[in-house]
Amino acid sequence: MDFDTVAGELYGGDLAEFVGARNKAAKAAKAEGDAELAKRIQQLRKPTTAAAIVNDLSRADPDELRELAELGDELRDAHTRLAGDDLRALTRRRGELVRRILHGLPSMSDPVSREVEATLEAVAADPDTAALALAGRLTSVAHQDTDQWFSLAASVPPATGKRPAKLVDKAEPAKPKRDHRREEEERAKARAERDRLRREAAERAKERATAERDLVRTERAAEQATARVEDLRERLAEAEERAGRATAEFETAKAAFDDADAAATAARKAADAAG
Repeated sequence: MDFDTVAGELYGGDLAEFVGARNKAAKAAKAEGDAELAKRIQQLRKPTTAAAIVNDLSRADPDELRELAELGDELRDAHTRLAGDDLRALTRRRGELVRRILHGLPSMSDPVSREVEATLEAVAADPDTAALALAGRLTSVAHQDTDQWFSLAASVPPATGKRPAKLVDKAEPAKPKRDHRREEEERAKARAERDRLRREAAERAKERATAERDLVRTERAAEQATARVEDLRERLAEAEERAGRATAEFETAKAAFDDADAAATAARKAADAAG
């Protein structure tokens, strides 16, 4: 048993069975004498529904997720270069790609759909989130436990040989700059657009992170309660087994006593008759 294999099976399995499967794997590792592995397995977080859906995408068809991650790189480059035209075009491309991915997913409730959309946007916005999503080990946007995946690179789905064309090539061509004043105006527009997008992204990220922290906290409490219930069930089963053995031993001892008592009574009666 090794950590990567267990993690891959857990994050690739049924979300509803995650906690039970994780606890079972941790218990097995502990039984094998590997307490450190058991601890690492027990600390694996159950993914949110949205994170699980995105993880499934990485296994079923990672091309669109990879394209979204590369688009994030293009957007960050456009921000750095203050390329306003490229930035606006790439932002539109990001929205189109996110909508296309959502359209290809099975039907889901509005809250889950919004959460999946926010998670996909986070894949484009944050390299760590993108790496975890491509590896199929994203737990939530609020918790990006990249450090625990010591062999994450080995877990990223291999390239299919089809890489999307550079998205910036599809952007609207920048208008030629005629003079220094025009150049300064373009830079000012780009800075203003960048600042607006950053404020908007920061506000949405703050709201999303707060909601996901609450979700993860309550989910963790539920997991701990479930683990406690499972532990109590195991103890109850052991106690019932011990009670069953004790009952059987009592019945055996009682039968032996009854036999001995009957024999003693018979012997006493025989002795009285002989006297």
